[in-house]
Amino acid sequence: MASGATDAMNTTLQAGLWMLGAIVSFTSMAIAGRAVSFELDTFEIMLFRSLTGIVVVVLGAWYFGTFRQIKSDRIGLHFLRNLFHFTGQNLWFFAIASIPLAQVFALEFTTPIWVLLLSPLVLRERMTLVGIMSASLGFIGVLIVTRPDTATLSPGLVAGATCAIFFALTAIFTRKLTITQPITSIMFYLTTMQAIFGLICAGYDGDITVPSVQTAPMIILIGFAGLFAHFCLTRALSLAPASIVMPMDFVRLPTIAIVGMIVFHEQIQLSIFAGAVFIFAANYLNIMYSAPNTK
Repeated sequence: MASGATDAMNTTLQAGLWMLGAIVSFTSMAIAGRAVSFELDTFEIMLFRSLTGIVVVVLGAWYFGTFRQIKSDRIGLHFLRNLFHFTGQNLWFFAIASIPLAQVFALEFTTPIWVLLLSPLVLRERMTLVGIMSASLGFIGVLIVTRPDTATLSPGLVAGATCAIFFALTAIFTRKLTITQPITSIMFYLTTMQAIFGLICAGYDGDITVPSVQTAPMIILIGFAGLFAHFCLTRALSLAPASIVMPMDFVRLPTIAIVGMIVFHEQIQLSIFAGAVFIFAANYLNIMYSAPNTK
């Protein structure tokens, strides 16, 4: 009995350490994204971030011998998934350059709620009463965080709120892809397709800004941090249930609020944390009631 409890505690500790890696990576990506936004537009950031990602994925596939996992049988689904992610990520980079970082992260936490609302439309999943309650709580949280009126509603706030919708669509289509597609295939098409999208959007006017010597390390950091954050999150979820892992993810909010205050002199707004409480409650309610019962 004691041995089982010790094993469970060790597993939870390991999941917590992986989540710490995810939190550090997401925070680093936000700081680097804000830093390079003064030199590059969002399309250019996505272009050079994706090129960095291609190098990482190819090296990883070579090291682990997984090149044969790259398939082309679901190329259309890959295209849709990556188009949604490209759109959401551009909106996210625009938001972190425009509004307080804590506000962006709080709005990003509504992604699971949008997954809940959009899944019946895309995956034909049934909406439950708990799902409706979760969505309602989350919507209240969004209203508290954004305080929408003509004086405070800005393009940055709209981008921060909208990016969560596209991240939700990305998650839904990723769920469909993982049924038949290995992780190497998903990551390969993620980076290559988004590099192409970035090249088209950044270069349509024939003017692409190349990162300076000062900006280039930040771009590389964004590329590595983005991939490593999702790897850490996946590893954590493989070790512990979502009901334990996802509350850890909310440590990102006070972390980025403190970092924003220290690095960018942003004020800590209590309304953001108040709204985040509702968003957290909405996510946790859905996780607890959607998880299978275990005895």
